[in-house]
Amino acid sequence: MDRIHITGGTPLNGVIPISGAKNAALPLMIASLLTGETLELVNVPRLADIASLSRILGNHGVDHMVVGKRPGQTAETGQTVRLTASNVIDTTAPYELVSTMRASFWVVAPLLARFGEAKVSLPGGCAIGTRPVDLLIMALEKLGAQIEIDGGYVVAKTKNGLRGGEIRFPKVTVGGTHVALMAAALAYGTTVIENAAREPEVVDLAECLIKMGARIEGAGTPRIVVEGVSRLHGARHEVLPDRIETGTYAMAVAMAGGDVTLEDTRADLLHSALDVLATTGTEVTSTESGIRIRRNGAGIAAVDVTTDPFPGFPTDLQAQFMALMTLAKGRSHIRETIFENRFMHVQELARLGAKIRLEGDLAVVEGVERLKGAPVMATDLRASVSLVIAGLAAEGETQINRVYHLDRGFEALEAKLGRCGAEIRRVRA
Repeated sequence: MDRIHITGGTPLNGVIPISGAKNAALPLMIASLLTGETLELVNVPRLADIASLSRILGNHGVDHMVVGKRPGQTAETGQTVRLTASNVIDTTAPYELVSTMRASFWVVAPLLARFGEAKVSLPGGCAIGTRPVDLLIMALEKLGAQIEIDGGYVVAKTKNGLRGGEIRFPKVTVGGTHVALMAAALAYGTTVIENAAREPEVVDLAECLIKMGARIEGAGTPRIVVEGVSRLHGARHEVLPDRIETGTYAMAVAMAGGDVTLEDTRADLLHSALDVLATTGTEVTSTESGIRIRRNGAGIAAVDVTTDPFPGFPTDLQAQFMALMTLAKGRSHIRETIFENRFMHVQELARLGAKIRLEGDLAVVEGVERLKGAPVMATDLRASVSLVIAGLAAEGETQINRVYHLDRGFEALEAKLGRCGAEIRRVRA
């Protein structure tokens, strides 16, 4: 099993290109099932989760082609992928495929909307909470689907197509909003989605569906209205920049020190996180090409945060921010409101010398003067990169095990950090 070795203590200086957002690319790829024409996606990151979803879509009969490189493109500039679902041969998504990635469960929506049936295994994924699919099932039932759970599978059917209706989510759910949008796009009549997720990735999906012929208003607000159409067509769409990768590298610079420009990204995608970062004493400046992050070696100020749905502080940056706070001057409080089991990185940060106390959904972090390198174990995607951030600032060598989690969500991480001066290398098993 691969390991990453980091020798800390070197400031980061240079340029880091930001990849396309994994959390946007996955629902966009799934949306290809809504049409028999080709959906071309630009700026798709090269990640394990993308490869896994490609295999799942291929199992349904979706043709997948990666367009060859163009002048100026590198392994970090994203790939162009063409997906064509003109000959879907199977509306079943088996356990052995769906269990590798939770988001693949969302195929239930376009399969049901376009073909009137779907049989999809209950999902697997990161062990950061139960994340049940009940709200996703509820959304489909509001549109007239008949659904039963049989042998670990969700079996969904509709006799005469889906019908528009009102979907009111009791709590904000990104996955539920994705599913509702895709299903409603081909439903007969009008669908109103209340308490919809406002995340940029939801907006990106809506914009792509509109290019495909969908009629959607209100994406990015709590109320989305979808007027169903009889068919969708092909389109070309560029995946938006990854705001979580942006925030991760911004926090890495804030912790290790230095001066880095994050290129091909947008500050409006993560204002809340950048505002919090600026409060720690880090200089955050928008540029024509992205965002400049600078810390000149002054101490890190302790700041309290609470995770919330967009536009609040992202739960996907909680672990990275906690790593930063381990070296802050004073005490910080980090409250996790989205997932009930997302503090698994705490014990691993403690192995580096961090002082963190857990009180239910609250982590109390007492800043220390220094961290010291040690062997640590990655537990999930975001937790694993928090250990990378901590390792960049720790004295001596940090060895991170089970880094396959990193490969699910961070494209060319060692190369991007290495070009900015980090002493980081991967040791192959």
